[in-house]
Amino acid sequence: MSINHVRPWRNIYRRKSRQIMVGSVPVGGDAPISVQTMTNTVTTDIPGTIAQVQAAADAGADIVRVSVPDQDSAKALKEIVKESPVPIVADIHFHYKRGIEAAEAGAACLRINPGNIGSEDRVREVIKAARDNNCSMRIGVNAGSLEKNLLEKYGEPCPDAMVESGLNHIKILEDNDFLNFKISMKASDVFMTAAAYQQLADATEAPLHLGITEAGGLMSGTIKSAIGLGNLLWMGLGDTIRVSLSADPVEEVKVGYDILKSLGLRHRGVNIISCPSCARQGFDVIKTVETLEKRLEHIKTPMSLSIIGCVVNGPGEALMTDVGFTGGGNGAGMVYLAGKQSHKMSNDQMVDHIVEQVERKAAELDALAETAQDAAQ
Repeated sequence: MSINHVRPWRNIYRRKSRQIMVGSVPVGGDAPISVQTMTNTVTTDIPGTIAQVQAAADAGADIVRVSVPDQDSAKALKEIVKESPVPIVADIHFHYKRGIEAAEAGAACLRINPGNIGSEDRVREVIKAARDNNCSMRIGVNAGSLEKNLLEKYGEPCPDAMVESGLNHIKILEDNDFLNFKISMKASDVFMTAAAYQQLADATEAPLHLGITEAGGLMSGTIKSAIGLGNLLWMGLGDTIRVSLSADPVEEVKVGYDILKSLGLRHRGVNIISCPSCARQGFDVIKTVETLEKRLEHIKTPMSLSIIGCVVNGPGEALMTDVGFTGGGNGAGMVYLAGKQSHKMSNDQMVDHIVEQVERKAAELDALAETAQDAAQ
């Protein structure tokens, strides 16, 4: 089995939420925390949008959201849904008829914003379309588009205003006997977002979709999302996440998984543990890790790899990983397998050798998992 040292102080006790289905993906309850992203293509560019959905799915996205701003986009959605390997969420703003059309086109979920969807009567029509087409919904509260009456009441966007908006909209859905929904409370401010989600979690059993909206570029947005989402997830909040970056949607998926992996909440692919490098390094750590990240992208099996430049921390880190390499002297280092010292390997051959060892370990773990699954059936 893959090495996984569980300690009581590492346990995260997740909030128990009602489980819903987004297409074939369960969200909430005891389901794994799903990872989402959103396409940034023009939706009417059907081949381009499908290609981006496929790339996100290949990177591990469980759910992909597509914007439906007009009637032509709603028509395109039908073909996109048909070709998509994962459930599609239709992003609806301003015009309630787009929500009806998206549900009829086969969207697995409708994302609506209570601040701009329109009157309660219009929301009820969207609810009916969702129910008739076995489509879930997400209430998407955003600090940047709160209802005017709430802004007048509170003076500015704040957690209380966001939560009141969300609860008002929940009431509309529940009054219409529609419980197949999740909810989000997003702001670009980490503190506002976290406070809103904490307050909301005590007020509803609905699954929570986590996100820091308009987080920024790849570097700054990753940091902001890791802090905001990481703290909420550490507190046990969150059933599905979307990292919002001004970057390729594939990068959002990668960051999402890295956040979950850092907390032990979800594992996919190789978790590389590496040192920042220093004068003690026995090989070029930075270049090696960069190469290995690309060479091991195809591995989906959860496992761990340590790449440490010298013997100060290398052997200790290798004890806790499936495969490890620790720099030594004379142009060679030590390979560790399943936490145990195995054999030496020259630096000039180490990358190919490590890839081979990781692929072999992944195949072993996959075979064990398949055997266990067969036995369970």
